[in-house]
Amino acid sequence: MDFKHSFDPTSLREYDIRGVVGRTLHPADAFAIGRCFGSVVARAGGRMVAVGYDGRLSSPELAAALVDGLKASGMEVLRVGRGPTPMLYFAATTLNTDGAVMVTGSHNPPDYNGFKMMLGKRAYFGADIQTLGRMAAAGDVVEETTGTDRAVDVADDYVARLMQDWDGGDRQLRVVWDNANGAAGEVLTRLLKVLPGRHTVLNAEIDGRFPAHHPDPTIARNQEQLMAAVREQGADLGIGFDGDADRIGVVDGGGGMLIGDQLMVVLARDVLRTHPGATIIADVKASQVLYDEIARAGGQPLMFKTGHSLIKAKMAEISAPFAGEMSGHIFYADRWYGFDDALYVAVRLLGIVARMDSTLESVRLALPQVVNTPELRFDCDDTRKFEVVQEVAARLRAAHADLNDIDGVRVLTPDGWWLLRASNTQAVLVARAEARDDAGLERLKAALVEQLLASGLTAPDFSGDNAGH
Repeated sequence: MDFKHSFDPTSLREYDIRGVVGRTLHPADAFAIGRCFGSVVARAGGRMVAVGYDGRLSSPELAAALVDGLKASGMEVLRVGRGPTPMLYFAATTLNTDGAVMVTGSHNPPDYNGFKMMLGKRAYFGADIQTLGRMAAAGDVVEETTGTDRAVDVADDYVARLMQDWDGGDRQLRVVWDNANGAAGEVLTRLLKVLPGRHTVLNAEIDGRFPAHHPDPTIARNQEQLMAAVREQGADLGIGFDGDADRIGVVDGGGGMLIGDQLMVVLARDVLRTHPGATIIADVKASQVLYDEIARAGGQPLMFKTGHSLIKAKMAEISAPFAGEMSGHIFYADRWYGFDDALYVAVRLLGIVARMDSTLESVRLALPQVVNTPELRFDCDDTRKFEVVQEVAARLRAAHADLNDIDGVRVLTPDGWWLLRASNTQAVLVARAEARDDAGLERLKAALVEQLLASGLTAPDFSGDNAGH
């Protein structure tokens, strides 16, 4: 059978393939991904691919079509079933598969879905995804053949491996968890049967309609239920997951959110106790406080591009033991496998808190206090967004600004810093600013607006109402 397929161009993203089911993403796309990715694996000499899916209503149908496409390319497919994305990564790593594909819409609204991929042990993203699009359009696939598929249950092995790194002793922490009706539900239930402590789970049932709230734990309004439960129960902390549990959000015992970079300070200090002098990677959106605290703890802070696939690749390249992003993607490679796993991060965090003499809230409040904008996202044409960043960078260089251009422009001033970068996944520009006081923040915002006006753009809404991921 001749094979050719055209994807909706908006679905082929930088880090994954993603779209609105029934509009820009269909089962035929899932089959084509399987057919093309299976061909990539086959041409690389591989044969075995693991497949998992999240709790979205469209995921079983898309996963079935994906498996059919992989089998048509001669693959031996290991069906890991429904669960969190990191459980699929775990299966791919420990079963030594040649590739892996997760059907997941991550933290997007219920009508979205998508695909995250691994080729061998590395993330498959960026130019790789564009290659799949070209292969499909040209029908550039291996000759059709018949592969096989079988179900593989790795949940118990995954939970046992998570528990292997528990290092908090027998202290009975009181913890509230918010599964956000996401894909971690059943695995989380198994984990909490063996994890020390007293645990309460909110929204435990996997429900792809996300009836409780949107499954993004880095946005404060999505954490309100968790914050209230932590305060009501007098819990030590609360932990929230996104829809596929590769991102984490944390609430301290006082009901206050730990922003991604504040959480990274707590985790990085612990890693540096056993890896003194190690390089710790964070993305350009992270607070200067994080970089300063890594250095203060004896580590080498490295600022890198935003994007979980990019950071994973950099981490492997330089053998860093720990990395993370503001968005809640956190990566351990000191005892774990280097992929982003919110369940694993939770186990490590609880171990740290269980060994503390103080509370997590007191640790957060002891950090240098800064004021900042939320992550600001504002519309800008897909081509124009990169031009704007280049124009701003050129003007700043001409003015001899203190500039980091690893991903957009991050400008350091006596007041603090501001950032402008082009999103890799949407037709938007992303901005953020941080200062030691309100007056300094206003000056940074004015500097950002001045640069945007010089490139013909209006000022963003600094209230953060347009913030999101």
